[in-house]
Amino acid sequence: MVRKSFMNEEFCLASPLARTLYHQYAENQPIIDYHCHLPAKLLAEDHRFQDLTEIWLAGDHYKWRAMRTNGVPEYFITGEASNWEKFQKWAETVPYTLRNPLYHWTHLELKKPFGITDRLLSPRTAESIWNDCNRLLAQPEFSAQRLIRQWNVFLLCTTDDPTDSLEYHQKLEADSSFTTKVIPGFRPDRGLAVEDPQQFNQWLDKLAEASGIEIRNWSTYLEALRKRVDFFHSNGGRISDHALEKPWAEDFTERKVDFIFKQVRAGKKPTVEQSACLKSALLYHLGLMYQEYGWTQQYHLGVMRNCNTRMMAVLGPDSGFDAIGDFELARPLAKLLDRLDRQNRLPQTILYNINPRDNELLVSVAGCFQGEIPGKIQVGSAWWFLDQKEGMEKQMNALSNLGLLSRFVGMVTDSRSFLSFSRHEYFRRILCNLLAEDVEKGLLPGDEKLLGEMVLDICYRNAVRYFGFNLPSSAR
Repeated sequence: MVRKSFMNEEFCLASPLARTLYHQYAENQPIIDYHCHLPAKLLAEDHRFQDLTEIWLAGDHYKWRAMRTNGVPEYFITGEASNWEKFQKWAETVPYTLRNPLYHWTHLELKKPFGITDRLLSPRTAESIWNDCNRLLAQPEFSAQRLIRQWNVFLLCTTDDPTDSLEYHQKLEADSSFTTKVIPGFRPDRGLAVEDPQQFNQWLDKLAEASGIEIRNWSTYLEALRKRVDFFHSNGGRISDHALEKPWAEDFTERKVDFIFKQVRAGKKPTVEQSACLKSALLYHLGLMYQEYGWTQQYHLGVMRNCNTRMMAVLGPDSGFDAIGDFELARPLAKLLDRLDRQNRLPQTILYNINPRDNELLVSVAGCFQGEIPGKIQVGSAWWFLDQKEGMEKQMNALSNLGLLSRFVGMVTDSRSFLSFSRHEYFRRILCNLLAEDVEKGLLPGDEKLLGEMVLDICYRNAVRYFGFNLPSSAR
């Protein structure tokens, strides 16, 4: 048996055709990252990272979870340990991540942009890798903006609260030296969080200030949100995003919703039924707004958040204590989409699932609402716990079997890290290998040009067409 080298140019590419598809078609395509969590502030200020821990470990709950599983004390993860000590503990953990996607991501991220291909990260190599990477981070070419250029990112979409001033997006738009297009993504999750009236009302006060509209009732709430949608649109926004346990599609009347909203505005906690009613109405009305403005809406579905109440109290949300949920999706999702479609007001929609059982479910529901726009209702890239080799393959297989993989708009980073663009390379290698394997099995024709055009579309061109971005249709 011939043993293959790890993380070389053939990584994840098991055949000559897979390598041809990747190197000749996928590798050099620009990146359209239409959903990420990079702070626009760091980009606008062209932030310089002080060391490898700041750029690589800070805020990365994927790595934090692995370190906790490896028995690392929280002091060395999110605590007061020095950045070098935190990196040491990550280096100690990495050898234990074999067969976890973190092992692949770690070495892809060391390969690019740092050029480290001669060492695997371990306690033995930690100091040399730390010193080499920090030496590069001190150079101008490793500032936030120049890292984005190194990745050949043509466009990225951030994730922004409706109350955001978008001042940093405006600064980026005015900066002619930075050619990557950075657009805001409208993320109104706090506008659905009605279970805590105190926090909800605090947010409503901020929304009222940002919109210039006094929010007294349901209609003024919708008016304020519309003002912010319009503001985002005037600043380049074309995408919204919702993090939902499940789609909300309960029956409602405007009168009933107005009553519930006024009760919550007065500080009264809604019942479970009332909360579901209000959320259902809001998703419907926001969908109407998105369609009117020509936006694409995204639904990230199924996460069971903040499972560890003790750690939630210490660290807050988004700290690595979320899990895959098993919520009902099919019936409410179909009802929500149909409610908009009945009026011919269903916007372009991207659906993401976090439970692998739901791949085929989402593709089959999406297929009920297609038409006119190629791939109008998308099943988005394998997300969060699923954005690893097996998860990506399962998502693409489901999309191939029940939909059209050829119309897929491709990968996103969904990340707060400036090094996570390696996930696009990972995805592209897996895609090319998947197609080449089918050719070897006689399931697809061995037509390089036919397959190559499909690869170009999925990696870049489909996203340009689907979102209507004013970018070149091809980089080839």
